[in-house]
Amino acid sequence: MKEAASWARSLCSFCVITVTFSSEQCGVFIDAIYGSPMTGTSLLAALRAFDATARAGSMTAAARTLGLQQPTLSAHIQRLEQSHGVELFRRRGRRLELTDFGRTLLEHTRRVFSAEEDAHALLLAAQNRYAGRLVIHAIGPYNLVPILRVFARRHPQVNLVVRVGAARSNASRILEHQGDVGLVLNPVDDPALECVEHRRQALVVFAAADHPLARRAALTMADLQHQRFVIREEGSTTRRVFEDAMRRRGLGFQVAIEMGSREAVREAVAQSMGLGVVAEPAYVPDARLVRLPVQDSDMATHVHLVCRRERRPSPLVATFFDIAAEFRAASS
Repeated sequence: MKEAASWARSLCSFCVITVTFSSEQCGVFIDAIYGSPMTGTSLLAALRAFDATARAGSMTAAARTLGLQQPTLSAHIQRLEQSHGVELFRRRGRRLELTDFGRTLLEHTRRVFSAEEDAHALLLAAQNRYAGRLVIHAIGPYNLVPILRVFARRHPQVNLVVRVGAARSNASRILEHQGDVGLVLNPVDDPALECVEHRRQALVVFAAADHPLARRAALTMADLQHQRFVIREEGSTTRRVFEDAMRRRGLGFQVAIEMGSREAVREAVAQSMGLGVVAEPAYVPDARLVRLPVQDSDMATHVHLVCRRERRPSPLVATFFDIAAEFRAASS
């Protein structure tokens, strides 16, 4: 077995072998190369397989990401569980769900492999070369595209990945190591996160072109009393800010319909189903719509950038924050 292990190590140093094994055969092969219990390189490979599977939610997707055969990846995880007497995943249909121990371990593996990525990026940055992958959880393209355009022009080798979702979930995704930078609409008070206010965005009230208020040269918040509104779903920051502004003034309004996206709100308003409210960057001029001149409106949301505190100095995250700061300085 020692001779087999020595041969395998030598062979693996000089070439790449593509062989299809069963999970059991992969486990034997890994044992032959690395020995048991798992230490050093074998442990690192197993932890990488675990980390990729936890993030992808399936072994098939993780194996594809790592460029491994699925049985090989499965064997890595099986060896990790058996060697340490732990359960890392439970099956939920076609997806895998982390156990409590698995979630704890993921916290550590994310730190390890994020640090590895940061070290690689730092070495490249020392040569004025930037490469790697930056994952951004956004709330829409409006605040992000100008930053991305500058970033991509300066560092074309970096793979930028943007995932659009609800603002209230983005901080959690960053905490859970599902991305590098997040955009949120409220300041986040968490010692694990760095949070920087990026910009203030006023809320815009708009109507269909044939709405009676569309012909008015000036309006006040009181003119919105009892109007029907197409409004975002419960939990939306835009909705909360609008409701709070009306409540402070003792004004009421009617919810005609709730919509789950800005695009849906805009289309429903264009179809004369009610007035709409969106953040100014998200208001898209349309011949069917009129922006209402509400003179005494102080409604606004505040976009913040968040990242894990230990990742803030990493070259790609730091560059993103620096470019965002350039935009803030230019607009002040």
